[in-house]
Amino acid sequence: MRTRYLLLVALLCAGTFGCKRRNRSGIIYGNAQASAGKDAERRAAAALSGSDDEEGPRGMAQKGSGRGQDKWRDVGVYVDGRPVGVVIFGELPIGLKPTWVVEEHSIEFDYGYKGPRTSKSYARRYRMTDFLKALGVDVARIKEIQVMGPKSTSVIIASGKELRSKKGEGFMFRFGAITAGKPIPVVPDSFGNGVQPDKMGAVFVYIDKKPPTLDPEEGLMLDGKPVDGVPYYGDPMKGGVRVYNDDRLTVALKHQGLEEIPADTGADGQKHWKLATVLKQSGVDLSKIVEAWLIVDERRKQKLTRAELDTVTFTLDPKHKNELLVGDGKQRASAIALHSHALAPDELPQIHADESVD
Repeated sequence: MRTRYLLLVALLCAGTFGCKRRNRSGIIYGNAQASAGKDAERRAAAALSGSDDEEGPRGMAQKGSGRGQDKWRDVGVYVDGRPVGVVIFGELPIGLKPTWVVEEHSIEFDYGYKGPRTSKSYARRYRMTDFLKALGVDVARIKEIQVMGPKSTSVIIASGKELRSKKGEGFMFRFGAITAGKPIPVVPDSFGNGVQPDKMGAVFVYIDKKPPTLDPEEGLMLDGKPVDGVPYYGDPMKGGVRVYNDDRLTVALKHQGLEEIPADTGADGQKHWKLATVLKQSGVDLSKIVEAWLIVDERRKQKLTRAELDTVTFTLDPKHKNELLVGDGKQRASAIALHSHALAPDELPQIHADESVD
């Protein structure tokens, strides 16, 4: 199956939401209503999908081949097949606050020591229900959640009722490098189907659609057929510079096809695109945006005022296919967070000195 090149890809517009039409390169160029639910689902299968050809040597795999864990490199969150977020520390919603869990540790002591023999510390965790709420998911309507592990058969499955229960409050995740790295599930004993994988590959939430079932040998099955990828969606979303509008994943900017958008050639001989123009062409509503943050290396590195957002340009990073070089090219961006209000200091991620890997 031929590889789909996507430039600016919009999320699934279902129900009464308006959908954007796009040309063959994926550039959104007008408004249109979804003619039918199945057509909307087919569009969703292309939106934000993986395009391995942008990833260099790793891009030899064709659709469905997956290449094992590389298939789930970006840990996406999908609601009834619609992508709504990614589990990456630097791209967590600002409305999501950590849950601090007390951990007890043994300490070394000399013979005859009569003091405390353990010490306590506070570990950063994120409650799954808090995360989903921060993404705008109606947790009260969830009928099932499925979290992929490193293998197709290692899937955490729990009902919405159990997710909302007291035990469900203990269903959390952490990151391998505390404030960076791969997300790792924290699963209470006897929660859901009892599976406790050591990594997360994707999060599937079901509200209206029928959840797949888990075959212990084949993995997820839907209507008697194995699921290759994301149920009701297709290839997992992968790559590109993700853009968030008030914590809502909106589009992903990708290199392939970008040159079809008008750009100016700078003194350096490279093409420079106006960021605001590209965002507007992707269907992003900037009318209420007050500021933007450039995210790279899992940190919010630079704030752009609205005036700066309207004028700043970017070029392509020849070394990093999923990053843009913004302004004078000294600042990289692997994700962009747009906000309709100026963030207060306490709204930004708070990283303790002993947590940082910088």
